[in-house]
Amino acid sequence: MSWLSSLKPVSSLPEYSGPYKVGSIDVEIPVADLDSPSPAPDSSLSTVAYRIFYPCEPSANDRPVRWIPNPQRGYMAAYARFMGANSAFASVFAFFTQLMYYINIPVHRNAPLLSPPTKFSRWPVMVFSHGLGGTRNAYSQITGSVASHGVVVVCPEHRDGSCPISYIRATANTPAKAVDYVTLSHEPRDDVWEKRDEQLKIRLWELGLIHDSMLKMDAGDEIRNLDENKSKNKKLDTSKLLSMFKGKLDMHRPGSIVWAGHSFGAATMHQLVKTVYWQTSPERKYAYIPLFSPKATSQIAKQITASSPVVLLDMWCLPLQSPNTRWLKDKPLPCYAPPGPGGTTVVAILSEAFYNWTVHMKETKRLLSEDPSTSSPKKTKPGPRFFYPVSSAHLSQSDFGLLFKWISKTIFHVEEPERILHLNTRCILQMMRENGYEVAETSRIDAEEEAEAAKGKDMEVIESTESGDWKILDSRGKVRGWIAVTTDLYENDDLTAASNKSPADAVVEHEVLGQATK
Repeated sequence: MSWLSSLKPVSSLPEYSGPYKVGSIDVEIPVADLDSPSPAPDSSLSTVAYRIFYPCEPSANDRPVRWIPNPQRGYMAAYARFMGANSAFASVFAFFTQLMYYINIPVHRNAPLLSPPTKFSRWPVMVFSHGLGGTRNAYSQITGSVASHGVVVVCPEHRDGSCPISYIRATANTPAKAVDYVTLSHEPRDDVWEKRDEQLKIRLWELGLIHDSMLKMDAGDEIRNLDENKSKNKKLDTSKLLSMFKGKLDMHRPGSIVWAGHSFGAATMHQLVKTVYWQTSPERKYAYIPLFSPKATSQIAKQITASSPVVLLDMWCLPLQSPNTRWLKDKPLPCYAPPGPGGTTVVAILSEAFYNWTVHMKETKRLLSEDPSTSSPKKTKPGPRFFYPVSSAHLSQSDFGLLFKWISKTIFHVEEPERILHLNTRCILQMMRENGYEVAETSRIDAEEEAEAAKGKDMEVIESTESGDWKILDSRGKVRGWIAVTTDLYENDDLTAASNKSPADAVVEHEVLGQATK
């Protein structure tokens, strides 16, 4: 029993490290109520769904927000299928099913939005896309931590078959349905790329709809939220919850939204910003088949600019190599276009497992370089903020690394899972600060300046000739176990090549050969 006890998941996720309390609302909106900037790729997808994490007023106790979404039994069964009946994770899930039901996200359900203390009285906005096997809740530690520093973070739940399962509520004209996980090969083949293209079409379309919904929310338009957000507070009108965001979101300035994601989600955001930015390029080849075609006059086309910040966590490159989108693949990220600032608006954080995956690592570097079409790209602008934390695995940027610490350590050799998430959060926030976003300072505890924190200076602004938490972006090794990487294609030629696993195996079993054989 003591051995089983060491396997069990944590009873709750850690509190967030920023100075603000974090509220959360579940949102599901009928597609018919929104203005799509691009044609729908699948007419059966009648709603879009996401969770919002936001700085909130201190709130009275309410119903907890469970990490396993409702209906919990359906999600639990789907996770077990995704992980494989014989995998170590699936066995743990099966044994501790009842415990998993009660894991809470440390947020305040439906809490009032905090009044923004920023210059424009609006909160910065980030949109975070999940990876294979993810949900709107699966990255709550990073997204909630960012929110606790003063950002409204929107976390879609994609209906492209990348969730273990996703439930679509009935609308006036459409029945309820479930979208199951779609198992696809991890091999680079034409049929695989075709199916990944179809998934990306859905993901990009959903992001366009979610962007439109947030604009409507900020404008104060009445929005039908199909999620009832049930509350113990009988006086709370949950149908009006979204109205509190009116005039509070900094998303009207071109280039103001931060586009972030993990794994397939990072690939999604990489594809989104490039697709939208380069769609009107006079160089566009006729052979190129765009997966997302917003009009040049659409709001999302106006939003994505050469200065748009992008956060790419352990980006999975295979979906970006489709022959159908080859022309776009060879174009650089918008930040490298003539009006762009270079990689100072790009955060790319790998796990050590993906860093050790040589073939994939080279492709990642190519896609993050100034010219992905060549093996010797020019370097006329700063490169991306590019790092990896040692002893980290692909799941380290999701909540799984915290929930199953023993499994993470034993199978994936992960050390200090909570610290890895803190390092990721610090890097994201400092990139935002350097690009003019008003977010709360990193505490001295988070910056690992315990001696100063012990003197009562924990939340005092860190004094330095450089601004904010500057050490986290320094490439000279100022932070323990935080390794800077460049886009030089030949920087790590001596690393062990990795095998191609299926998506579920890559995440759950051993990720890549280099990590499994340590």
